[in-house]
Amino acid sequence: MTSTPRNTDTTASTTGTTPTVKPVPREQLDQLLSGEHGDPHAVLGAHPHEGGVTVRVLKPLASSVTVVGAWGETRLEHEYEGFWSGVLPVADVPDYRVRVAYDGDPIELDDPYRFLPTVGEVDLHLINEGRHEELWRVLGARVHHYAVPGTEETVSGTSFAVWAPSARGVRLKGSFNSWDGREHPMRQLGSSGVWELFVPALGTGTAYKYAILGQDGQWREKADPLAAWAEEPPATSSLVYESTHEWGDDEWMAERPTKQPVAEAMSVYEMHLASWKKHPDGRYWSWAELADELPDYLADLGFTHVELMPVMQHPFGGSWGYHVTSYFAPDSRFGDPDGFKLLVDRLHQAGIGVILDWVPGHFATDEWALARFDGTPLYEDPNPQRGWHKEWGSHIFNFGRHEVRNFLYANAIYWLEEFHADGLRVDGVASMLYLDYSREEGEWTPNKHGGRENLEAVQFLQEMNATVYKRVPGIITVAEESTSWPGVTRPTSADGLGFGFKWNMGWMHDSLGYVAREPVHRSWHHGEMTFSLVYAWSENYVLPISHDEVVHGKGSLLRKMPGDRWQQLANLRAYLGFMWAHPGKQLLFMGAEFGQESEWAEARELDWWLVDHPEHRGVQALVRDLNRVYTSSPAMWRADHDPAGFQWIDANDAGRNTFSFIRRVPDGADVPELACVANFSSVPHDGYRLGLPSEGVWEEVVNTDAEAYTGSGVGNLGSITAVEGEHHGQPAHADIVVPPLATLWFRRRA
Repeated sequence: MTSTPRNTDTTASTTGTTPTVKPVPREQLDQLLSGEHGDPHAVLGAHPHEGGVTVRVLKPLASSVTVVGAWGETRLEHEYEGFWSGVLPVADVPDYRVRVAYDGDPIELDDPYRFLPTVGEVDLHLINEGRHEELWRVLGARVHHYAVPGTEETVSGTSFAVWAPSARGVRLKGSFNSWDGREHPMRQLGSSGVWELFVPALGTGTAYKYAILGQDGQWREKADPLAAWAEEPPATSSLVYESTHEWGDDEWMAERPTKQPVAEAMSVYEMHLASWKKHPDGRYWSWAELADELPDYLADLGFTHVELMPVMQHPFGGSWGYHVTSYFAPDSRFGDPDGFKLLVDRLHQAGIGVILDWVPGHFATDEWALARFDGTPLYEDPNPQRGWHKEWGSHIFNFGRHEVRNFLYANAIYWLEEFHADGLRVDGVASMLYLDYSREEGEWTPNKHGGRENLEAVQFLQEMNATVYKRVPGIITVAEESTSWPGVTRPTSADGLGFGFKWNMGWMHDSLGYVAREPVHRSWHHGEMTFSLVYAWSENYVLPISHDEVVHGKGSLLRKMPGDRWQQLANLRAYLGFMWAHPGKQLLFMGAEFGQESEWAEARELDWWLVDHPEHRGVQALVRDLNRVYTSSPAMWRADHDPAGFQWIDANDAGRNTFSFIRRVPDGADVPELACVANFSSVPHDGYRLGLPSEGVWEEVVNTDAEAYTGSGVGNLGSITAVEGEHHGQPAHADIVVPPLATLWFRRRA
């Protein structure tokens, strides 16, 4: 505000008397100076008394301070150690600004200490109960338009609020106060543990941190746990952000609540955004650059979903995002939060769902982040046998504290609602479920029943899943869970964990072990490819060929295959054909879709030059056709969760390294069945008699040995005809040609 002074006589008042400054005990001023006063608004700001209004401000480095308003201006006197005070010649608190002079020209500021709290009693109650599902709308830095009570005035600024229940004091410091937190002590809102301050005139891009005084007398500078944006590493400050993105995915979002993902097609492309493509100088692509290219690429290949390795802010790129410091902030290396919204928006408009990797099991140890946030183990479990992850060198959340569980499940809702994510893949679930995970005898303490189960983590996972599925219908949660924990995808109402899907790590391990062997040895390990069908319907599964399988010396998916180059490519194509036909939703890590040769490394982009070679374009063309046929064939996915949707034709042809089975929709007479035959031997099988469920023409809709994929071109000229006659327990049969190292799909002609 600027105004023309009308009266500079500070001795005048409406009562005709000369009020003196309302005194404050010296010990309260000392408490403010030391940062230990929980209610700075009781000392600072404007306080009416005796027909005047005392204004007191804390500007330790100022040379002069003047209060200006409609009455004119009032010069404040230096009171004590940076405190300035004076009496305004008015009876009630007016609209005013503070003009502060340092070495140069004076600066006119609004006074943060003239405003009431911006966090309400209901919000505080829900926070303390651990039941605030929209925590990000209350805590953190929120651009706020403050309606001044009793006036028509609206003041724009930023409301800062942070949960630090054991703090003796909290200060706000940032670019707006030259990083001198003494000027902005925050107030504690009752016994809630929440500290709050509204600072006028601050908006998007403002850098800030909290200075927190612990019970040990030590000050700690902390990034905001609920920051919406953060500085690009290695800088560590939080940034104020107000979104202006206008979504264009209304059609997608209107349809999402009607979806039943377990009975729908799901072909997932997993990717690490930073190393998918890079600029020649090594810089990351921006969100906008990814939004311009990625949706078209995935749509062309026919993937229904993309799964993004963690996009939450993390300081060390080599962690791939699994050591998070800011759970509510998209990675600033790619741009601002609206840039990420643009990417999701464009993916939705291209018909592609977005799944985010999410890491609620452990968090980074950086001293400026969540660790010992208020001087105590606030977010981490205080028991080192539960609060420290030996294998990953990180802190484990305190799942026994309801406020911490609230922080995490509100974070899940945040990504699903604010960023329109369609699912969360939860990392490291096994490490959360077991108290003895990666611990030797004597390094863990049993639960209250004497068992190894982490009951508090189980409670959190159930709360999280029940909450997000109720609140955001149509989304999915996926567990990376590598053990035989029962009921991972069973509803919480039936005492399950409540996930929508679980990664089938057993299928991944067994099938990769099988195809890594020379064909001559595979017959002795035939069961590695069939065992997954023993338990395929115990959970709702995703078949994951993820980043973990192509890094740390494991080699690329192509390089796992034995033989010469032609055989490696043929093995890869056959394996992908088998994987896409197997019950479960499939997930493939980036690069495998064109036969990446070298194993993945986050420091460089994929080997895109390979796509210039016909054999690698052939793998890419196969993946495109697999997705096209898969998504157009309900028999492949509508009954994924039903054992009646699968039937072996021959599970025991170990001598010829061949597997054959049928995919169907039970009671779906209008849905054509598919028959799959996979030959993992290096020789073709001529005159291979295949039992089929009905007579007639069966079209060869996939042949991974086709010349279009740079295969040998052995096949059945596009179709086979089944005739009456029982074989493999089926009422009809056909004599077919099965190419070497190849998978065939046949679809019954309607």
